[in-house]
Amino acid sequence: MPTYVRTDKCDGCKGQDKTACMYICPHDLMLLDKDGSQTGHPMKAFNQEPEQCWECYSCVKICPQNAIEVRHYADIVPLGGSVQPLRGSDSIMWTIKFRNGTLKRFKFPIRTTEEGSIQPYGGKEMPKLADIDKPGYFTASGGFRTGRAGELLRVK
Repeated sequence: MPTYVRTDKCDGCKGQDKTACMYICPHDLMLLDKDGSQTGHPMKAFNQEPEQCWECYSCVKICPQNAIEVRHYADIVPLGGSVQPLRGSDSIMWTIKFRNGTLKRFKFPIRTTEEGSIQPYGGKEMPKLADIDKPGYFTASGGFRTGRAGELLRVK
């Protein structure tokens, strides 16, 4: 379910050159329509290629105005259902409305670590590309790929 921006809620992150959704999108799909030529609304963000959306929902999580919604799959929308994310300070609440009126809500936490605070190698030295060719680098079995014993391939 790709994301799209509700222009009635978007404030363009108050006129900054780069909106929060532009900053966080891993596929660089979000843009700021400064003059209104794309959306008809100046200083509003928009998803330039919804079909390319990776559905990571990082933009939903970071949007301070809750202006980014999820475009519903075709098998849900015609049936009268809806999917609405709502961002809180520490979580995302997904509300799913089925066509019979039943509501389901799911709450998921937002990671709140400081940017740059994660240590990807746990204090160990960053691996070197040249070490990949050394025997036993990938596994304790001397470089065999995982799988059933009969399917093991030697990585050279």
